[in-house]
Amino acid sequence: MTKEVESHCKEDSTPFFQEDHIIWTRSERKRWLIILLVGTMALYSSRTSLPLVMPAVTEERMWSKTDSGTILSSFFWGYTLTQVIGGYLSDRMGGEKIILTAAVGWSLLTFWMPQIIRMFKDPHVSVKFIALTRVIHGALQGVHFPSMSSLSSQHLLEKERAPFFSVLTCGSAMGTLITGTLGSQCLEYYGWPSVFHILGLLGVIWTISFVRFSPKAERIRKKLIRKKFQRHLQYCPVLLGKDHMDQLCICKEAVPWFQIIREPAFWSCVICHACHNNCYFILLSWLPTYFHDTFPAAKGWIFNVVPWLFPIPATFLGKWLSEKLITGGYSVTSTRKIVESLCLSVEAIALCLIAGMSSFHNSLMCMTIILAASGLHSNAVVVNPQDLAPKHSGIVFGLMNTFGAIPGFAGVYLAGFILETTKSWAAVFQATAVINVIGGLLFAAFGSGEAIV
Repeated sequence: MTKEVESHCKEDSTPFFQEDHIIWTRSERKRWLIILLVGTMALYSSRTSLPLVMPAVTEERMWSKTDSGTILSSFFWGYTLTQVIGGYLSDRMGGEKIILTAAVGWSLLTFWMPQIIRMFKDPHVSVKFIALTRVIHGALQGVHFPSMSSLSSQHLLEKERAPFFSVLTCGSAMGTLITGTLGSQCLEYYGWPSVFHILGLLGVIWTISFVRFSPKAERIRKKLIRKKFQRHLQYCPVLLGKDHMDQLCICKEAVPWFQIIREPAFWSCVICHACHNNCYFILLSWLPTYFHDTFPAAKGWIFNVVPWLFPIPATFLGKWLSEKLITGGYSVTSTRKIVESLCLSVEAIALCLIAGMSSFHNSLMCMTIILAASGLHSNAVVVNPQDLAPKHSGIVFGLMNTFGAIPGFAGVYLAGFILETTKSWAAVFQATAVINVIGGLLFAAFGSGEAIV
């Protein structure tokens, strides 16, 4: 091993063949993709279980729109708290450990939610206690995406990270789709408590499968082989070359906080993500209530399923479009801006249109277009932390998602307050469209796909 390469590994990084930071093989990459995708599905099934049953629970518990908004938004208070710490711990300890530990908690909380909702008869005490439970639920789920971002940065080559992570984000739409299909059937035939029991059980099954089928056993076997042939493996970085070795190392430097937070590219990414999340979280939380209130004769399984069928193909369309633009000569910066602008502008137009709709089918079509456009976001701003800070993507994603979760409790609560005071869904949709436009303009002006640290 040359002195230059040896010094590079000692001072700046951990060699790629060490057990904690090994680059995934092709088979490992496929297995992790399936495991994490299914985990994201289970996570979103758990997250969207309460919004699905909220009309039924509200009727039983006699909650106001403000009470409903308080409970729906409380999830995001906890979700905000653990983004940065989740990314930090994942970068240091390994994302798979953080994901698994948190999954045990949010799965069991989902399973026991009916007992929690019915624990107190006093509505004021009940609302506060449920809100507190939802804060804990959100805190446990808040570590999931930063941990996945950290995992993909630590165990994949640079060119593989964005496509891998964007596919994982499809799990959010898939999980919501499971809630809409399976959950709607349980709600209609067995009552709202069965929704929590079934979806919570899915999370428990996934955590068991995670322990059983994750590539840890294969990793241990490789560690033994590496010890046996350490003399041969130590020359791998020389054979690969320094330029390639840079992609196979994990930086152990301190996080350059000041350098990150002073960059306009970082803040444009953060604010744009928050603006998009404002739209997404409002629809995620209030969509069943909107259709239930506006079109009471409509079948629940239709509006809880159809809109969520399209974010998945739209995510793959965004992936294809991004790759096409980059191979066609566009820079990563231009590609991210084009895809994100397309996402937010389509959402804003459809939001303005749905505000004036009086037909169920037209409203359903507009809602479907909005959620389909949200799939493009996964190939632009969501993967941007890996562009901006590939060696610290877990914690940068955590910072971005911390601010991105603020609309979860602020926007979702304010939507309930607006509905309570104005009785107008149009006011909610129009305000959301304006926020989308602001986010899109900021990212178009200051966004970047180049590394800042």
